[in-house]
Amino acid sequence: MNKKPLARFPALRLRRPRQTDWSRRLYEENHLSTNDLIWAVILKDGKNIREPIAAMPGVFRLSPDEAVKAAIEARDLKIPALALFPYTDAEGRTERGEEGINPDNLMCRTARAIKDEVPEIGLMADVALDPYTDHGHDGIMRDGEIINDETVDILVKQSITQAQAGFDIVAPSDMMDGRVGAIRTGLDAAGFANVQIMAYAAKYASAFYGPYREAIGSAGVLQGDKRTYQMNPANSDEALREVALDLAEGADCVMVKPGMPYLDIVRRVKDEFGAPTFVFQVSGEYAMIKAASDNQWIDGERAMLESLLAFKRAGADGIITYFAADAARLISKRP
Repeated sequence: MNKKPLARFPALRLRRPRQTDWSRRLYEENHLSTNDLIWAVILKDGKNIREPIAAMPGVFRLSPDEAVKAAIEARDLKIPALALFPYTDAEGRTERGEEGINPDNLMCRTARAIKDEVPEIGLMADVALDPYTDHGHDGIMRDGEIINDETVDILVKQSITQAQAGFDIVAPSDMMDGRVGAIRTGLDAAGFANVQIMAYAAKYASAFYGPYREAIGSAGVLQGDKRTYQMNPANSDEALREVALDLAEGADCVMVKPGMPYLDIVRRVKDEFGAPTFVFQVSGEYAMIKAASDNQWIDGERAMLESLLAFKRAGADGIITYFAADAARLISKRP
């Protein structure tokens, strides 16, 4: 492709195609649709619960029955899938996070309820122990160290438990080495060869996760930080190594997390591998846009859609976001 202009000003006027709406739409290089969205939903045990999350205005912890309503709304808005995350209070947490492999835990009960009512909606399960451990980490901790291989064994059990409950995608977010291959082997052996794995392949030790940790009840219990297993924000080449390993181990698709501060990583991953590439617009990104919008510092709807379009422009095939329903309503009104 010849990247040099075929003509020069004044013969060439790049403003010419921008003059009318029909022309702008015709020349549009990237397009955001409801098919690009996965709706991130926080769960809480109980019934008829829509509990506001202070750090994430407009987002609620939903009881299973309310999550079913959200799934119906997602179907009607043509959002393909929901990503579910559980809130666990301090009393429900243990050193090894055993609740994560309980076949009757909040995640599993909600998945079954949703599949009973809206079987056509896709369901994605977070695979990690941090919602269930009393120390707030994603794995087994011993003498201050996160133990990799022992954690992977539990993650395999958690993935199989989730698949049995009806989840279509398991998404290991723990960043343990070797977990994708172990989960793939475990799922296949248990008869779940068609359950997909979306690997949190390039997950950074980011400051943008703060509101989420409040949302799932981890903020007050986290001991230390997660830098021994989540990636250094200074590194880019390392992300490609992580993605290569996860794809080689059987990941169906990969994810970059967070989103906006890591658009360069999304672009590099997509260019390097050409594999289905997703991005997570995390809680801190959501909270910043909402806070600025609520204070009337920015046009919230335009900023929301612009941020989502940026992921598409960077090469993402899909976006996990708390904005999914709001964005879908606006997209549905477009010509």
